[in-house]
Amino acid sequence: MRVPLSWLGDYVDVDLTPEALADRLTLLGMEVQGIERRGIDWQRVVVGELLTVEPHPGSDHLLVTTVRTGPAEPVLTVLTGASNVAAGQRVPVAVPGAVLPGGRRIEVTRMAGRESQGMLCSGDELGLTTDADGILILPPDAPVGVAMADLFGDVVLDVDVKPNRGDALSLIGLAREVAAATGARVRWPEIALEETGPAVESRVAVEVLDERLCPRFVARLVDGVTVGPSSLRVQARLTAAGVRPVSNVVDASNYVMLELGKPTHTFDAAGIAGGRIVVRPARTGERLETLDHVVRDLTPETLLIADPAGPLSIAGVMGGASSEVGMATRTVVIESAVFDPVAIRRAAHHYALRSEASLRFEKGQETRLARIGADRVAQLVAAWAGGSVAPGRVDTAPAEPEPARLPFRPSRVSGLLGTTIRVDAIRDLLARVDVRTEPARPGDVVPVATGFPGVPLDGAAAAEALVAIVPTHRRDMEIEADVTEEVARVLGYDRVPGRLPETPMPEYRPDPRRTVDDVRDALAGRGLDEVVTHALVGPLDHERIGIAGDDPATIRVTNPLSAEHSQLRRSLLPGLVRVLVENERQRRVDLSLFEIGHVHDLVDGVPVERAVLGILLAGDQAGVAWNQAARPADLWEVRGLVTALCARLGALRPTAARPGTVASYEHPGRTATLLVAGPDGGVDAVLGRVFQPHPAYLEAAEVRSTHVAVALLDLDVLQAAIPAVRRYVPFPRVPAVERDLAIVVGDGTAAGEVERVVRDAAAPLLRTLRLFDVYAGAPLAPGERSLAFRLTLQSPERTLTDEEIDATVGRVVDALRTRLGAHIRA
Repeated sequence: MRVPLSWLGDYVDVDLTPEALADRLTLLGMEVQGIERRGIDWQRVVVGELLTVEPHPGSDHLLVTTVRTGPAEPVLTVLTGASNVAAGQRVPVAVPGAVLPGGRRIEVTRMAGRESQGMLCSGDELGLTTDADGILILPPDAPVGVAMADLFGDVVLDVDVKPNRGDALSLIGLAREVAAATGARVRWPEIALEETGPAVESRVAVEVLDERLCPRFVARLVDGVTVGPSSLRVQARLTAAGVRPVSNVVDASNYVMLELGKPTHTFDAAGIAGGRIVVRPARTGERLETLDHVVRDLTPETLLIADPAGPLSIAGVMGGASSEVGMATRTVVIESAVFDPVAIRRAAHHYALRSEASLRFEKGQETRLARIGADRVAQLVAAWAGGSVAPGRVDTAPAEPEPARLPFRPSRVSGLLGTTIRVDAIRDLLARVDVRTEPARPGDVVPVATGFPGVPLDGAAAAEALVAIVPTHRRDMEIEADVTEEVARVLGYDRVPGRLPETPMPEYRPDPRRTVDDVRDALAGRGLDEVVTHALVGPLDHERIGIAGDDPATIRVTNPLSAEHSQLRRSLLPGLVRVLVENERQRRVDLSLFEIGHVHDLVDGVPVERAVLGILLAGDQAGVAWNQAARPADLWEVRGLVTALCARLGALRPTAARPGTVASYEHPGRTATLLVAGPDGGVDAVLGRVFQPHPAYLEAAEVRSTHVAVALLDLDVLQAAIPAVRRYVPFPRVPAVERDLAIVVGDGTAAGEVERVVRDAAAPLLRTLRLFDVYAGAPLAPGERSLAFRLTLQSPERTLTDEEIDATVGRVVDALRTRLGAHIRA
């Protein structure tokens, strides 16, 4: 909010410099974001008196004027094209050498053969008013020769009023804050009306159809007005505050909005059919031409001010052209109402008509301001535009609420602030913001949180507690913590001493994101790039991975921005593939990507979110070492990456198993399910899938590469497989023994199944197990293949004997034959 200090001084004495005042307001929570000095760029612009005004002999649109700018200054000859000047008027004169806003310099020039020694200024050229059609005519008592900056210069503060302090969006509201900071008294404008003529009830009737949307509506009437421009003082104040002057009647409404924070609206009474006002929601098909002369289609959610003939204005947002106050207006109806903040915000957003008025309505309005605002506007309209104020007012809810009672505990105030503040000091601080206090009574309830039961006060607690009598304009004070905030604000946050907490520090808690960070480090260290894809995908993305468009487990967005972002993803695959496609279009075909994200499902009507790691390899993959040749991405490459990741994190080596079913997007012969045991070697859990996508899926997704491999892993399962504590194991002091076994199995037996059998049978001497060769062909029978494993056997205590080694190998051979029907290749 823009606050001219000369205007603010009408309501409170300000003895501070603008900078000091800005600091005090900022400490009160009213952050001053800027200080503007109006008039500082009016250099050598003074008040002049027009001595003569004559037509230019060589031009049909120029006038030749002579101007006196001071008793000791020479009379200047100034040419102007404005037609509103006359001898005897006092006007702003930019003398030779003057500088106007924007850096425009004024020097002696020649126009149509005559010399012009300066320039007569309009209000728009000085930024004093918005009128650019003629020269600015100053009051007749403006002293000649005085600098315009000394007469009309001002300092304007740009104050950021927080959303919960709608009461401070006014000069009176900020005057309260200044008074709280300095101890000065607030001066309200004196409102005294001279009422004559028939009562307003005989000429205006108001009906509110939904009191929830319009709790109070006050109407007043002023008859016999003469619409014209406001005085220069009023126009200058409105312009400095950021509001465009329109006319004396409209300016009175805007003046009160800035002064009291109460938006009002003035209607031409001739535009209200039968003098009957109806506050109601819009009807289907209704239209309204607003003051900006745009015809708008109204929705049933829009609250209207209407008459029997149709809409007059969008309540709290913008008036209508049919009842606009114009030069022909003679009778004015003043509307001062309280509207539902949510309804006003929705209407302003829907019609893109955010205004100073809607901004104040959205933050809520004090009920009594409806009456005060109507009276103040009527007073100003009668003073500025003439006319007479009709006796009385039409008021749909004349009963005004009493100040609220808010019990609080002074000891709790001190506790929340971390310092000790005496009870009498708390009462004095609250009194500076118009909050009276009184002793609490047994049975009073201290509200500690909105929407939760409060703390009842018994006899002893009530004796120590107080009750804050909250004025009706402080809608933000509802709970005990709000009282504490007011005490801290007025005391000064800078005066609350800092103190370390006296409570013991909490015990160590492991970082829940540690595993995710370790995964990032491990994969980035292997040369993979992390990507972040959109959590919202389209139905086509899900259909390509076999999820029907009407699948009940899919969570859909009610109001999506586009069809491509209308469903929460159920897999990371569509996003990773989209990244691959975009990179291929930029001729980057060799990619190593990973993403850590969430997928979403509906399970029994309840949304379930799972953390997933997705890895995608495409094109050629560089070797781990510099001397290793690049290899095309395949199932083995991505599985090896997962194995290395588990080793880095301390999890047991995952084993691969043939999947029970293969999804439509997975290659049927190049897909595996990964299983991993817990730290204690318990039951295997499904870690995820590694696969090469089906060629048909790649083609549908417009992927060009034929070498693509993917891993989709459940991060929760991976984290459960990581030991909470890693224990140091000393290096073995005895040698290990290696044995190679070529195991012949059928094509339907997965290597992972063989590995599990070997591990079970060779325990506890088995240290490592590695598959190093796969062979099929003669002399093996058709449908058979040979899997060559290298077993490393070792005891931590002694060197193994040949008998122990042979017994372990024998157990392995027997287990393979019994459980898998396998035999050792001769």
